Amino acid sequence: AGHFDLGQALWQPAPGADAWAAWRAWAARDLTPEIAGLKGFCAHAGAVPDTPERAIFRATEALGLEADAAETAFHRLLMDLGGWTQHARWLLWQAEQKGGTDGTLAALLAIRLTWEEALFAQYPALAPRWAEVVRAHAEPVAPSADIVIDAILQDATERAHQRRLAARMSGPAATAGARPALQAAFCIDVRSEPFRRALEAQAPGIETIGFAGFFGLPVAHCAHGSDVVEAHLPVLLTPGLHSTSRQPEPAEQATRIAARAVRAWGRFRQAAVSSFAFVEAAGLAYGGKLIAGAFGRAHKAAKAEPAPRLEPGLDPARRAETAAAVLRAMGLTRGFAPLVLLVGHGAKVTNNPHESAYHCGACGGHDGAVSARLLAGLLNDPETRAHLPAHGIELPKDTLFLAALHETTTDEVILFDADAQVGAADASRIALARRWLAAAGRQVRAERALRLPGARAETVAARATDWAEIRPEWGLAGCAAFIAAPRAVTAGRDLGGRAFLHSYDWRGDEGFATLELILTAPVVVASWISLQYYGSSLAPAAFGAGNKLLHNVTGGIGVVEGNGGRLRAGLPWQAVHDGERPVHEPLRLSVLIEAPQEAISDILARHPQVAALFDNGWLHLLRLEDGRVAARYRPGAGWRAEADVAAAA
Repeated sequence: AGHFDLGQALWQPAPGADAWAAWRAWAARDLTPEIAGLKGFCAHAGAVPDTPERAIFRATEALGLEADAAETAFHRLLMDLGGWTQHARWLLWQAEQKGGTDGTLAALLAIRLTWEEALFAQYPALAPRWAEVVRAHAEPVAPSADIVIDAILQDATERAHQRRLAARMSGPAATAGARPALQAAFCIDVRSEPFRRALEAQAPGIETIGFAGFFGLPVAHCAHGSDVVEAHLPVLLTPGLHSTSRQPEPAEQATRIAARAVRAWGRFRQAAVSSFAFVEAAGLAYGGKLIAGAFGRAHKAAKAEPAPRLEPGLDPARRAETAAAVLRAMGLTRGFAPLVLLVGHGAKVTNNPHESAYHCGACGGHDGAVSARLLAGLLNDPETRAHLPAHGIELPKDTLFLAALHETTTDEVILFDADAQVGAADASRIALARRWLAAAGRQVRAERALRLPGARAETVAARATDWAEIRPEWGLAGCAAFIAAPRAVTAGRDLGGRAFLHSYDWRGDEGFATLELILTAPVVVASWISLQYYGSSLAPAAFGAGNKLLHNVTGGIGVVEGNGGRLRAGLPWQAVHDGERPVHEPLRLSVLIEAPQEAISDILARHPQVAALFDNGWLHLLRLEDGRVAARYRPGAGWRAEADVAAAA
């Protein structure tokens, strides 16, 4: 934990050293293993080779691990380390994204093998039993009969869900009418589905759109009063744009000084010696805050971040090109409403180390406010609009784009810059939109209260400010499907907040560039989210974060249960279980795409890493035709008409 620390610890051991060198220096002096009975471990650790690769080679020879046994043996040893191994693999992946490499994962394996080598040397009587273990690792990996049966039952359960979902989509499709009064583009997040449904129910002239919450802007953002650059985009992508919310120097300096004062006070409260003085001198002064916090009244409303702007700015032609690309990907190139909302999402939670898990996955674990405000500014810019006709897009003069944020814990929608330079007609439309949004929020809170333990519609929002609340909302629990199709396919149907909904009409997708983007980015991110919930609910000991009540933040990178042990990855048990029964049904994600079969197959052929998700059984792929399931992709065997699949089942 000390080695990986990102600034939480006041003292960091061996700063700047790689993992292997830092561990060798520590292990050669630490007497804890010898006190526990592992004699001579300090000398053993001090004599290991200077590189992890050499140490691995030496240990495998001492342990008699041949190549045919090494793969599963290494996997088992690394899995024993839990989240530390996963963090090391993430460091390697990050380095590979930039064309480099990272040796942390190899170092952890070398450390683990060094322990095994030392134990084996001290207890030679274990050699016969160890030989049996090595032989078992050398055997080909094959599923047992029980695992095969479980896999069949799992597949049957997933197909049953697909049939129920298909039945809900099989009704008559909604038809487009006159010019809509309001259009609202939401993130594809499953929590948007109930809100979109509720909003559309407020008036017949309301349309909603589903699009990835970063709104097609791969932005690296620097917030007001900060030097930290945040990637507001899917982690699969690299930033292509840069933005900032920095203000003139006096305001910027005042914010920085205030932040430094807060950090200094926090250091004083946490330091080894001054923490005792703090309790004695100021402990009673915190009584009022503790009481207010216990009643959920200590939470201060955060000030809105100043409006972000692209920096360096783009010339008008480039701005128009960017805006046109986003609008085409959204399927919004004609039929614009007078008011178009761009609704990002985020979650308001208190005292919750897993806060980023409630935010927008497409925004890299941040909320979607920055992306929504940047796009709204881009589309309202007169110079950008003047260049859009060259890209085949005509924006009506009376169309106003407005950024918003859907707070998924309270189901309130915050409108940004709604009072800035708008005419009387716009003000009237915005006021009406506020009423529709408020009514939709009340409807969704009532719907969510039925699933949250001990909640009522009028108390759901209060969970956001309760520092003792372990289930402020259910997040994406229940996610089971990804649907890329025209909104008409799902409009008016209650999907239970279980589907990622991406608006897509292949008829307007020239060259299927948007389809390729959907399959290679949002589908992949949705699969990660789905598999995180799947693993955390199905095998919580291996892939979950454990009991939220016992969590301690470690190194600024994750949590441990209690005062030490493995770094816990995945989601807390309280995120997938209500205390009596699971709330997340562990199903592999079903991806339903309305597009020509040849186009989907061509994209999979050009992106083997995406095809592997379906060929290796991590996801299901079904093709829609006019809102109905027409074909199923079979791993490694191509497509089969759904009627044939149903008959075979």
